[in-house]
Amino acid sequence: MGAFAWRWALRAARLPGRGGTAVRAPRHSPARRPAAAMSSGSSSSRAREEVLRDKRAQILSRGLPKQKPIEGVKQVLVLASGKGGVGKSTAAVNIALALAANDSTKEVGLLDADIYGPSIPKMMNLKGNPELTPKNLMRPLKNYGIACMSMGFLIEETAPVVWRGLMVMSAVEKLLRQVDWGQLDYLVIDMPPGTGDVQLSVSQNIPIAGAVIISTPQDIALLDARKGAEMFRKVHVPVLGLVQNMSVFQCPKCKHETHIFGADGVRDLAKSLGLDILGDIPLHVNIRETCDSGQPVVISQPQSDAAKAYLRIAMEIVRRLPVPPA
Repeated sequence: MGAFAWRWALRAARLPGRGGTAVRAPRHSPARRPAAAMSSGSSSSRAREEVLRDKRAQILSRGLPKQKPIEGVKQVLVLASGKGGVGKSTAAVNIALALAANDSTKEVGLLDADIYGPSIPKMMNLKGNPELTPKNLMRPLKNYGIACMSMGFLIEETAPVVWRGLMVMSAVEKLLRQVDWGQLDYLVIDMPPGTGDVQLSVSQNIPIAGAVIISTPQDIALLDARKGAEMFRKVHVPVLGLVQNMSVFQCPKCKHETHIFGADGVRDLAKSLGLDILGDIPLHVNIRETCDSGQPVVISQPQSDAAKAYLRIAMEIVRRLPVPPA
């Protein structure tokens, strides 16, 4: 395009040319609306917002899976923690055993939903692969009267699970739906740490009677424990209370007590959330040693202070659970 053509285009568009200035459209100030009209407009705007909010809620609810109970299981109890390394799996094993020890008429199962780091097989001293029923369902492995299922039964002990989210979700679905649990009064689910896909999948697919949050009194653990409690509230899972783990260490020689991770941090968190404290578990070498050897403290040392702490927590949990279906 030549110089003449450019000058013609600039003049036609009213844009700044050689020494020219842009011509702006005149601004028209809007007429002042009467107060009644403004009030009417704001109320209609609120009404539209409410309609949109209702539609959005309906769309989201249609996208959620319909909760379906696990066949043969009366009540599901989930044990969770916002952070790893707070002793959640150890607590899950001992609480499941304590539920059975407190009432010998109750049948208890234990599901290890920690796909990436399954630890239930070692703690419950179980090895091997599940057998299949004629209906192609997996039979849980059993020890100490507790029926157990874990990803650890399906892979080599030292093999890492290097899966993306969709494969993890598929594995969780199989552990929930393709296991023949028989008749259980309680199924304890040991959740992985955090507030991710597994927690949401379990919470949205099956009805859960209650959740228990495990945390140490350490400030950094409490931050994540709060997130875990709030997550369950958002997905409408009742939080039964919090357990303060590793609350105090007692020297085996001089009996001096030391609060290694802080004192009463979980109690303060429970108070701020309006939740109950279900109990305190001490930091004791016997708890670690017995789980590492596959003989949890509730079974191997039932008269110890540590075992009694778990037994009391199990009683508090049962007290807060809703009445199971007949």
